Amino acid sequence: MSNLAPTRIIATKRDGGVLSAAQIETFVHGLTHTQGSGAWSDSQAAALAMAILLRGMNRDETVALTRAMTHSGEVLHWAASGLHGPILDKHSTGGVGDKVSLMLAPIVAACGGVVPMVSGRGLGHTGGTLDKLEALPGYTVDPPRDKLLAALHAAGCAIVSASATLAPADRRLYAIRDVTATVESVPLITASILSKKLSAGLQGLVLDVKVGSGAMLPRLDDARVLARSLVDVARGAGLPARALITDMNQVLGHSAGNALEVQETLDYLSGAAREPRLHALTLALAGQMLQLGGLAATAEAGAAMATQVLDGGFAAERFARMVAALGGPRDVLQGAQLPVAPVQRPVPAPRGGFVAHIDVRALGNAVVALGGGRARPGDAVDPRVGLAAVVALGAEVHTGEPLAWVHATDDDGASRAIATVQQAMQLADTAPAMTPLIVETIGA
Repeated sequence: MSNLAPTRIIATKRDGGVLSAAQIETFVHGLTHTQGSGAWSDSQAAALAMAILLRGMNRDETVALTRAMTHSGEVLHWAASGLHGPILDKHSTGGVGDKVSLMLAPIVAACGGVVPMVSGRGLGHTGGTLDKLEALPGYTVDPPRDKLLAALHAAGCAIVSASATLAPADRRLYAIRDVTATVESVPLITASILSKKLSAGLQGLVLDVKVGSGAMLPRLDDARVLARSLVDVARGAGLPARALITDMNQVLGHSAGNALEVQETLDYLSGAAREPRLHALTLALAGQMLQLGGLAATAEAGAAMATQVLDGGFAAERFARMVAALGGPRDVLQGAQLPVAPVQRPVPAPRGGFVAHIDVRALGNAVVALGGGRARPGDAVDPRVGLAAVVALGAEVHTGEPLAWVHATDDDGASRAIATVQQAMQLADTAPAMTPLIVETIGA
């Protein structure tokens, strides 16, 4: 039997062996060609995914898988596009209230970068960048190529979905992983994230790997393993990258929910309100991106550049140009036309004290239960609902003061969300020890 036969490839990994580049390319070819010679069935792909989950992959295998998945479809090239500046992007592993991409893309664009940001939708307790932007009437997340290029020329940034032609092998493999309990495999997560980023023709990538109660990976050791894998494999595939491991033990910013997070973004960009942790993380990521792209000598200098374009209104202007170019409101800074929930109720603190612990995953699930997220791919999302004015970890509250405001479609849903938030936020007589916002930097 040939070493390239599906059963031989599966058995090699099942028995703890190392797959060759040819075997990995055969597997990826089989994912993208579902008919005829060389096609892999769902059961064969699932068997190899499980073998990889249990046996792992070394760096060279993961680089080979990432490269093969990248080249399973179209790879964008920008040299003849007339765009000026390094092609940069950022990826977050997901959290609750993580709207950083909405601020970061226009900030980096205003500093001279070009940001074709390929983003995703929310699934489970984490929100999705595309869902947030679709709260803006008319915003198109899947524009044709000419419209995408026009947006990049107009604004220097465009936050869009991955087209069907980018890394199609990942699309099929992810759907199989999702129903076979193999999502948690670090090599498969790494290849999934990086294949889409590499297919976008990037010259630099910064990764925000979340850790804590609201993260995909609650344990620091697991987050560190993933961050190192992402940086090492990206570099092995020719993409300069670094990662920040950042705290997700509280909501990032003060809102969770699609329209609410867009409004917080607009307040942030305009300078009306900038929640300190959200601001600090945005500047840190911007600084890393600008240094990686050669636009700043150091990350600190990049953060200073980001502050200047924020305070000067240039980042807000870039965001408005992007939204208009992609079909959203013509002047989003003056009138975003965001939908509003019909029921808005406070979550009263059951006692006085300090917010000592937050089950952030429970808060994200509360938003999903309100209709603001999806339990399964394809579920409809209500952009109006969510949590606003969420108090920070360590904040002192008095009995009856709001821990958050629930935005809901009806009173029954609001009451259930209120009970969830009260249970998720533990109050104590003393303030808790605080985890640093940026826990670790990988690859600097």
